[in-house]
Amino acid sequence: MNTDSQDYVQWFRQSSPYINAHRGKTFVLMLSGEALAHENFQNTVHDIALLNSLGVRLVIVHGARPQIDHLLQTRNIEARFHGNKRITDNATLEVVQQAVGQLRAQIEARLSAGMANSPMHGADIRVVGGNLVIAKPIGVIDGVDLAHTGEVRRIDTPAVKRMLDNNAIVLLNCLGYSRTGEVFNLSVEDVATQAAISLQADKLILLGEKAGLHDSDGDMVRELSLTDRTPFDPSHLDKESRALFHCAMNAVQKGVGRCHLISYSSDGALLNELFTLDGNGTLISHSPQEQLRAASIEDVGGILELLAPLEEQGILVRRSREMLENEIERFMLLVKDGMVLGCAALYRYENNMAELACVAIHQDYQGGGRAERLLRAQEKIARQNGVQQLFVLTTRTAHWFVERGFKQASVDALPEYKKQLYNYQRNSKVFIKTL
Repeated sequence: MNTDSQDYVQWFRQSSPYINAHRGKTFVLMLSGEALAHENFQNTVHDIALLNSLGVRLVIVHGARPQIDHLLQTRNIEARFHGNKRITDNATLEVVQQAVGQLRAQIEARLSAGMANSPMHGADIRVVGGNLVIAKPIGVIDGVDLAHTGEVRRIDTPAVKRMLDNNAIVLLNCLGYSRTGEVFNLSVEDVATQAAISLQADKLILLGEKAGLHDSDGDMVRELSLTDRTPFDPSHLDKESRALFHCAMNAVQKGVGRCHLISYSSDGALLNELFTLDGNGTLISHSPQEQLRAASIEDVGGILELLAPLEEQGILVRRSREMLENEIERFMLLVKDGMVLGCAALYRYENNMAELACVAIHQDYQGGGRAERLLRAQEKIARQNGVQQLFVLTTRTAHWFVERGFKQASVDALPEYKKQLYNYQRNSKVFIKTL
């Protein structure tokens, strides 16, 4: 098997937990008019078809801003705005309806394709829509009448759920309807956010120009949560990114499971975000996805997989499955989406001493302060149980422990029982920290 085939097989195996996790879940995807006009949109359609075939319940919400602007220009109609909102007079509303109608037909056509030897072959996707968005006028702001520009009053959630139950993709757009028969031009961000909130969707996926959010230094922000001690400051973001950030935060605050901000121009961005551990955009959720928790018997397999490479290198002493099962209550884990990223165990001895053992971090996730989080968690537990001194035996990571307050000691300083078990052939160094 060549390298490319091996990489594909490995990726496919690693994606299987996500395939199982996403089946039957409801995702709302927001596609701006810019996303629809981009050359990568056909690839996005293929990925949407794949999600549908994997049993994901999909609601697609599309915008039409650049298409509306183009039609207005061709008709010599001035595009007028007040703040960030388009003023939708009668002539503009007619253009909005035309642009949205054309885009809807294009999206439905692409999702209906099924030529042999194409990614859509055999997909047999049904796309449905209708007057599912109930709207109201924004009215007059600062003395300016925004006319037919509106905002979402509510989503016809029961109707959307019935369509999803029938395995259809629900297609919404930036038009909303009032009970008096009026049509309103809405922002695609408003429709997508309100749809996700009304459905209590498992995910709201916002496809923008950029791959997620970046901090003030230009570095990608992989994850944000409502419980972050230092909230993210969006003031440095560009207009689009700032709008998407506020949409995501609003959705999560109101019950949406997770929000993902990814780029519509990146081929495979949707699949990478949903079927890999790290993704390729920004994830916003209620609490951090990397969770620190006590281990349970169901985690033994994950711990064995984590420890195996370190045991083979002789960095850690080999532990059998039976030993781990018997000692599982001693382990603290760092996990993400069910994958064990790190572990540390605490063993109590006489003389108010305890051993910190089996400190391990997955090789792809080292350097992010994860080992220190595990150390602090076990130190806290040790203090709560009256432990006064914490010791470690190590052959490779002496400096890391010294930097965190451990001091080298002799084997004679160990508790008597541990001293009797000491492996002089392994010749581990002893370090002790007073708590």
